[in-house]
Amino acid sequence: MRWKRILVGMGMVFLLCFAYSFIEAYLIRVNEIDIVDEDVPSSFNGKTAVFVADIHCGPLLSVERTRDIIGMINDLEPDIILLGGDYIYDDIKYIDPCIGELKDLHAPLGVYGVLGNHEHWADAEQARKALEEADITLVDNQGEWITDNGNKIRVGGVGDIWEDTQDIQPTIENVSEEDFVILISHNPDYAEEIKTDKIDLMLAGHTHGGQVTFFGLWTPYKTSDYGEKYISGIVETEHTKVIITNGVGVTGLPIRFFAQPEIIHLKFKKT
Repeated sequence: MRWKRILVGMGMVFLLCFAYSFIEAYLIRVNEIDIVDEDVPSSFNGKTAVFVADIHCGPLLSVERTRDIIGMINDLEPDIILLGGDYIYDDIKYIDPCIGELKDLHAPLGVYGVLGNHEHWADAEQARKALEEADITLVDNQGEWITDNGNKIRVGGVGDIWEDTQDIQPTIENVSEEDFVILISHNPDYAEEIKTDKIDLMLAGHTHGGQVTFFGLWTPYKTSDYGEKYISGIVETEHTKVIITNGVGVTGLPIRFFAQPEIIHLKFKKT
């Protein structure tokens, strides 16, 4: 009888956790992070940026839900919006209706992004076209200066590790050690390839924070080649600081467990 009660109790706990996982998938938090760096130009001191990745608009996250996420981003009134790829699930039919919604993102200093593996699996060229039509500046293997009151910062990106080439040179060319430089990579594993000290901050997604974890302590299914190192959070490498977002969407099943979806809200501070 004792073992029977234990098994029943364990079954009830499992069912409660499973039910909660469907709820957590919709509990998007705003993760506030201060970026304190001496290279932040004076006119960017106090400015903010939103970083969001892995929307995965499609069968598990509707266009209407995508609109809600866009509304959450705009409500933060960021100066810059940075996008980490995987805007859709991996089907070409989601490109135009889902990516088309991103045209409603608003940031006075621009919206910049890279492609993720799901755009490549669907149709990379059509995804690029849709993003450009939504007034998003693509920085895959490219770099752009963002200027404000005579000051500037550099934003660049690299192609997806799984499905594209990676070229960091366009981001760091004509950049000095005193410039503030942000690199967007859909996949955080690219951090292991960075051998320059010119990247002040790297932003990545892809991992979903593990999506389903064992109470945040262990991730059964990892999409990184480096175990738990780049699953979520802030990682200081030899050459740069890396922020890995949990993202906002899901794949597989519409569930998350101790990997809460999030929007990263960065505030730049000059030391």
